[in-house]
Amino acid sequence: MAGLGATVALVAAGCGSDEGAESDGAPSTIPQPTQAQLEAAGLEKLPLAPESKRLDITAPTFSNPTEITNPLFPISDLQSVVFSGKVEGKPFHTETTLLPETRLIEWSAGQEVEALVSQYSAFEDGRLEEVALDYYAQADDGAVWYLGEDVFDYDPDGLGDSTLGSWLAGKEGPVEMIMPADPKVGDVHRAENIPGIAFEEVEIKTIDKTVDGPTGPVEGAMVARELHDDGTFSDKVFAPGYGEFFSGHGTETEAMALAVPTDALDESLPAELEDLSAAADDVLEATSSGDWTTAAAGERSAVRAWDAYRQGHVPPRLATDMSRAFRTLAGGIDGHDQAQAGTGAIDVAQTALDLKLRYLPQPEVDLARLELWTHQILVDAAANDVGGVRSAVSTMEWVRDRFAHTLEQADLTAIDQSLVVMREGLLDDELAVTIGEAKRLLETLPQIQPAG
Repeated sequence: MAGLGATVALVAAGCGSDEGAESDGAPSTIPQPTQAQLEAAGLEKLPLAPESKRLDITAPTFSNPTEITNPLFPISDLQSVVFSGKVEGKPFHTETTLLPETRLIEWSAGQEVEALVSQYSAFEDGRLEEVALDYYAQADDGAVWYLGEDVFDYDPDGLGDSTLGSWLAGKEGPVEMIMPADPKVGDVHRAENIPGIAFEEVEIKTIDKTVDGPTGPVEGAMVARELHDDGTFSDKVFAPGYGEFFSGHGTETEAMALAVPTDALDESLPAELEDLSAAADDVLEATSSGDWTTAAAGERSAVRAWDAYRQGHVPPRLATDMSRAFRTLAGGIDGHDQAQAGTGAIDVAQTALDLKLRYLPQPEVDLARLELWTHQILVDAAANDVGGVRSAVSTMEWVRDRFAHTLEQADLTAIDQSLVVMREGLLDDELAVTIGEAKRLLETLPQIQPAG
């Protein structure tokens, strides 16, 4: 089952040739794709930089690889990150979470490194589109290296349809630099360097730039231009305390909405946010029974709570997301459309959870996200939207991995059992089984609390 209890394995694949290796077995340089490889992948005409400009040729030394302190890629410190954007004219939302486990990777023959594992989840127009497990390690000079990714793509019907783009250093190709230790204008590195699987060359265009962040100006950002394997370019920004901050490719954008602990506040959860979530829950319950008078009253309560909360500073991209969620909710209530109104209420509650990351521990927020996705199952099932149900169950299987380590074993077993039953119901074309188990899980989840 994708995402459920994801385990990490020891990889024991060599890097191929011993060329460039030192006498102790450690390589002195990173093997590069040959011209024949570039031609075989159709990349021979790319305007690639000469190796003299490249920062990623000398092999790294890893002594303390999981302590990633590079300010422009601070993965060790980032618990959870939310991005907002647009792809093909549709809302695009991503969540990046540092997982508690690490992965041991043999990135060159006889050379192993312990890497951090970061879960990246992307949603297009509210449905799960992609999940990637990314592996990172920091070298002794402060550069951050990319050790690979396991990619899981989903189609609009919620079916896992591809793992294309997956690769592992030492197996499919070389270890790759994701962030230099001391970037300078004109420097070049390849964030992905495996022709035919994943290939991106990055040139640094600007350093020490000030950018607009979720809570105000952020100094010291770096702007890079990324060359893709199809010959197109995109802009990418990295900022201290945030890491990847913005990417734009044509009309597609993905931009920082919130990161913790960078944007966390040492304050109690505001009553207005609690009221907002409670009102969204009331709307969801009312719409499920077709009680439109109560639903409209709940919508007004939610709007009042939001108006009160936004009197303070609200990260602008999350404010935009909330406005879109309220439009969906209002349209559903006005049109007495249970699916739209229910989804709108859940979207309001989900965006409120994004904001709650500033005040609450990440596992607590993700457990609440799991509960909202369980509600989404019931909303989609009532509309006979089996693809939506599949997408919600798949999302839950991945979200579960973000907080599983904080639960009592009995509580985790209860969640896992429900996920298995819901998945089996879908596999057996017995939607009623999935619906029944979702209802049972909604009775169980309020009794579960993450540790710490």
